[in-house]
Amino acid sequence: MFEFIDVKYKDVLDLPTLDIEQEKITTLVGPSGSGKTTILRMLNKLISPTQGRIIFNGKDLRQINSVDHRRHVSMLSQSPSIFEGSIRDNLNVGLRFQERELPSDEALNHILEQVKLNKLLEGSATTLSGGEKQRLALGRILLLNSEVYLLDEPSSALDDETEDIIIQMLTERVKKEKKTIVMVTHTKAIADKYSDTIIEISKGRCLSWRGNNERNN
Repeated sequence: MFEFIDVKYKDVLDLPTLDIEQEKITTLVGPSGSGKTTILRMLNKLISPTQGRIIFNGKDLRQINSVDHRRHVSMLSQSPSIFEGSIRDNLNVGLRFQERELPSDEALNHILEQVKLNKLLEGSATTLSGGEKQRLALGRILLLNSEVYLLDEPSSALDDETEDIIIQMLTERVKKEKKTIVMVTHTKAIADKYSDTIIEISKGRCLSWRGNNERNN
């Protein structure tokens, strides 16, 4: 799905080759500052390589319109934006930006149930806790129904139990709908349990790549 060819980004990344498979859950692991978030940002066309090419579904990313690309590839940052207004407003903001039909309240409440956020749609989004805001932003991303989800520490503000519940829901949903996840996490247990592929990044380089055979068998 994604193929890196001699990709460099300033003095941050040096990736002669890197492949990310379609309909798989790929997890990027490694120390802070190793370049994991930079990889996600390049996959979402927020930044471009200073050298080399990234191929998406057989086409050079440079030849793909950025707005069109983000209709297929959605990114959830580690500190997602929460906007003034209600929980409903925040769930719908991505769809409004893409000028798409807004879902029913029933569909919105179903998303809230999936991300374990027991709140009213009319409630204020800005008064939520850090973990609640993170789950709200995850629900907003899921509503976009994208082909690829790029997730930067999607459960960093959650306790261990809630983290496992949310990541399990997310991975099961993605597998059922035949979508793709590229995720950054510092939680080794999550990476080992839910990944199809684990890529270790260190000092901007791919230190190791392994399929999670235990999960696949």
